[in-house]
Amino acid sequence: MFDHTSHTADNSLDGESDDKFAPDEFLRLALNPDSITARGARLFRTDVRQFINWRWQMAHQITKAEQAMKVMDLDVAEAQGFAELDQIFNAGATPYYMSLARQQAEGKPCPIRLQAVPRSEELIDRLGVADPLLEKEHSPVREVVHLYPDRVAFCVAMLCPVYCRYCYRKRRDGEDGLHFNRSIVDRGIDYIASNKAIRDVLITGGDPFIASDHAIENLVARIRAIPHVEIIRFGTRTPVTLPYRVTKSLGQMLAKYHPIFVNTHFNCPEELTDEAKLAIANLVDAGIPVGNQSVLLKGVNDDYGRMYELLRGLLKFRVRPYYLFHPHNVAGTEHLRPTVDAGLAIMKKLRGNITGLAIPTYIVDTPSGKVPVGHNHILGRDGEDLILEDVRGEIWRERGVVQEQKKYPPPSAVRDGK
Repeated sequence: MFDHTSHTADNSLDGESDDKFAPDEFLRLALNPDSITARGARLFRTDVRQFINWRWQMAHQITKAEQAMKVMDLDVAEAQGFAELDQIFNAGATPYYMSLARQQAEGKPCPIRLQAVPRSEELIDRLGVADPLLEKEHSPVREVVHLYPDRVAFCVAMLCPVYCRYCYRKRRDGEDGLHFNRSIVDRGIDYIASNKAIRDVLITGGDPFIASDHAIENLVARIRAIPHVEIIRFGTRTPVTLPYRVTKSLGQMLAKYHPIFVNTHFNCPEELTDEAKLAIANLVDAGIPVGNQSVLLKGVNDDYGRMYELLRGLLKFRVRPYYLFHPHNVAGTEHLRPTVDAGLAIMKKLRGNITGLAIPTYIVDTPSGKVPVGHNHILGRDGEDLILEDVRGEIWRERGVVQEQKKYPPPSAVRDGK
């Protein structure tokens, strides 16, 4: 298995002094003893400056049951998960993210722990597969997924602050040497440069922000130098799972290569911390639009109240809800997959009860692309009128908006043209 702690071999984290990995802008949050930064430092028995050092966070990920038990109780399913899943999909979560979790195991499952801590239920899955999107079949060169004509996903990263238990790329966990691998990056850039139809490059992984500013800038500069590439996007969960990585200097560096977009991945209200808010501000204040892609997960966000709270909080952070994904049928996730009906019910209730700016598109992701799904408000057509169910469940007739079908005479009335 890949050793998540061996993250300096590719030199993607080198090139900067250690001081740059402990950003001063986050120190002020520690003045509040109830902040996650202050509480986390106490929980992990370290000083605040060490705690906000994102390289320290990566080096001290919780990967084993013995580490987890120093900061929280484990229930039976979690203890078995650590023991039985080690050779299937490794665990790994930053001290910051684990500081968001409830320390006691009793009661309802903790939404943070459900996302980050292995559970024995992962061994039971009737439908799960290793590569639900068949990404390897859509990869003309290694780690470049080219499904849509004008855009690619460029998987340059292997490391993540948290190895989400529902990750649809967990198949890559057993592969070594993928993180900012020079030959993989070179071949990917050559492919993008040779295909003039590609105008949009999504840099993803793994998490592409788990690298030094120097390594990230080198990659972005090379992609921006390709004339036909119009926009560059990043897919990163660092604002949620390791906000100390998202510094003001990172945002300012990326701003040199606009247009740059970032999509992040908040799933539940517990993740909306002051630390995450500052990380988002470091991007948005640099002119980088930030969108959010959530995954609908059982016990995490699969009810209207929690989803409503999350979406409102995102807008207050200046994050635009973009997609709500129905979870992929990836192996080991059956216990986290709600029904599509649950998702449709949430989406239907959101409409009319929260601003449209906060409503993401509900997506079922397939090997052929993303399919938007939603409640069908069209009840039928009546002549030139459209019959609708409005957001309150009442019937509405919108007049004159349907092109009436032409009425042709019966065959017996049509003259033979011979």
